[in-house]
Amino acid sequence: MQTKPPAKQPFHLVGVVPVAGQKLDFNFPWHDSLQPIGHDYLAVEKAVFNCALAGCKTIWIACPKDMQPLIRYRLGDYIIDPYELGKTTKFARYPDYKEIPIYYVPVHPKDVDRRDSLAWSIITGAHAAYRTAKKITKWATPDRYFVSFPYGLFSDRSLQDSRKMARKSTPFCLSYEGKTFKDGLFLPFTFTPEDFLVARNRVRKMEKRGFDAARNKLPPEEQYSGRYFTHEFVFAEVEAETTQVLEIPWYFDISNWSGLKKWLGSNYSLDKPPQSILSYHEWNPIGVDNENPDE
Repeated sequence: MQTKPPAKQPFHLVGVVPVAGQKLDFNFPWHDSLQPIGHDYLAVEKAVFNCALAGCKTIWIACPKDMQPLIRYRLGDYIIDPYELGKTTKFARYPDYKEIPIYYVPVHPKDVDRRDSLAWSIITGAHAAYRTAKKITKWATPDRYFVSFPYGLFSDRSLQDSRKMARKSTPFCLSYEGKTFKDGLFLPFTFTPEDFLVARNRVRKMEKRGFDAARNKLPPEEQYSGRYFTHEFVFAEVEAETTQVLEIPWYFDISNWSGLKKWLGSNYSLDKPPQSILSYHEWNPIGVDNENPDE
């Protein structure tokens, strides 16, 4: 991953939503990221909405391939930017809006049951965003990546008020009671393409594969240790000295059944954004092949 050439151009913030990972303790027939957190409101929808609030230009969801149709059924192809909605009008009547594309990235078949953790999902989504942009032009490559977890709940107002902070070249993260993502909390943070390389190399260097250094086969429970790496371990070397830290008033971890019960029994609530912002949106097809050549 190359460093983007210096130039005066719009800041490209890419949203990454890690979904693929080790199963949690819910043991429900649906994916863990599809837990309800409010009326007609799912955890993965909240994570995508956080990316829109932060000002991401594109959103990349790294999820299992068999879950993509169901997640896409809820989210569609894009979400409306809540900050830009209604700022201007078109045809002097209808409110104008800005679409934020949503892309669904599967875990590589070689990584399934070997590296598929939330931390590796972040790397997978960031890598897909970079490679796709690089194939178009080097000027479209991301400046920063914004990570939004489905399993950390907090007030929408926190990101809405810090949109300008997230869209800067300096690092940014949320904090609760002095703790951030580096302490294991599922709170948003940003990282650079250089941080991506460091995190990916850290996984490759620290993980255990099927054999040890002497080519002796490891016991099954010790093989492919990368699937158990946490995000605070993988991104431990992300720059922290100049980080913009925003303290939030409340936070709930719903990565386990106990935490989900605390959230559902609390006095806080999260309302689903209006359908004009978050609902199933689909791009109009450009064109399809005519099956009947005579028509």
